Amino acid sequence: MIKSQKVRLYPNRHMKENLDKLCDYRRFCWNHGLAIWNDMYDLYTIDSTSPRPSAYAVRNELVANKADWQYNLSARTLQLAIADLGKAWKNFLTKAKPDWGKPTFKSKRAPRQGFKTDRAKVVNGKLRLDRPCGAKYWYDIRISKNIDLFGTLRITNIYREDDKYWANFFFDVNLKSKIKTGNNSAVDVNVGHFNYTNGIIRTLPKQLDDLYQQIRFYQKKLAHKRIVNGRKATKSNSYRAMKIKLRNNYHKVAYIQHDLVHKFTTKLVTDYDKIVIEDLSVKDMKMSHVASKGLHRSMFGYFRQLLSYKCRWYGKELILADKYYPSTQRCSKCQHIKTGNDKLTLQGNTNHKTRHNEYVCYNCGLVLDRDKNAVANLLDLI
Repeated sequence: MIKSQKVRLYPNRHMKENLDKLCDYRRFCWNHGLAIWNDMYDLYTIDSTSPRPSAYAVRNELVANKADWQYNLSARTLQLAIADLGKAWKNFLTKAKPDWGKPTFKSKRAPRQGFKTDRAKVVNGKLRLDRPCGAKYWYDIRISKNIDLFGTLRITNIYREDDKYWANFFFDVNLKSKIKTGNNSAVDVNVGHFNYTNGIIRTLPKQLDDLYQQIRFYQKKLAHKRIVNGRKATKSNSYRAMKIKLRNNYHKVAYIQHDLVHKFTTKLVTDYDKIVIEDLSVKDMKMSHVASKGLHRSMFGYFRQLLSYKCRWYGKELILADKYYPSTQRCSKCQHIKTGNDKLTLQGNTNHKTRHNEYVCYNCGLVLDRDKNAVANLLDLI
């Protein structure tokens, strides 16, 4: 199995220059390869006898037309860039992925620049990259902490963001299954919190309120600068500094929420053998713009992604309830399902004057918290 770990890099001045060159080279290979791929694709659509575009053909075209300066840079950067380009085109042409966009050209103004290599090593707590031909000076790069993962290092993704350098290590490891506990659980996802058998986990804690207020403040300031100064605003130092502050706040929010979801999913696969969640289609949920923002911040998709691969890692079973399963409308005691005007909505039920977090069964008279009732209904699927 592949397991990743993100670490901070502290390169010296000389290695910073080399890392920046490799980032630029990755972007050059991607853009040049994409231009060749587009030409081959257009020619193939017009004349089916023309060679079909592929990562192999594009890579051979780039290698055959290498300039002299390219031989002073890592060849694996070119190889992996074109391999990723081939994956992007494959996802775009797969009918099962209708929302996947067509590959686009990379910009040198993008806040994040990076490259990949499969020849990196971790030696004495430092990152050692393959030395390109013609490099006179080459140093190991100090990292923020020692790697605590065992296994074989496969791919290293190095990138620069806000003048900071990071690395994602992908290890091939053998993980042991978790001890069987004999317990089962269900998780009902809601805007701002997850309800499960033993309580509630809040995905939007109060410590995020100040960060979101700062984000709102920076967004208004940046928008005002663009309105007053037009395109010139984006070139000023104050605009760039404020944009970095805005991006840092977004990173802080992501770190806090990712930490919460990681700990919660690890707790689930440790304490339970079977876990039931709803197979929600978030994109199809029609909500107001205010509720949609809360829905996006609650990270339903990220939670399902983490829980899915952790269940595979540790030998636990994940059960997906059908998206049309009436977990909210069904009574967990008598199994009566509400229909028509009796249905619960985000505001509750105006006809029966019930609140949004209250479930009242009009068949057996059960009064229960709405989320607890949904968890009990999901547990019935085990």
